[in-house]
Amino acid sequence: MVFWPYVLMAAAVGMTARIAQKAGFSGWWGLIQIVPLFGLVMIWVLAFIDWPATRPPRRQDEDRLISPPD
Repeated sequence: MVFWPYVLMAAAVGMTARIAQKAGFSGWWGLIQIVPLFGLVMIWVLAFIDWPATRPPRRQDEDRLISPPD
């Protein structure tokens, strides 16, 4: 019975890390779930911010990618 909280905590860390990676952030942000209040705040922040993974590329990145080599 003692090990169930650790199993649930590991699952929460894993799910948060996966969401952070899909959003374009480091998966290490999943470890914030260990701190109860910060973990809840992080889920809310990830829910409402503009994810870097869904942003269109910046103009200078496009120029660098399509410019011919010197």
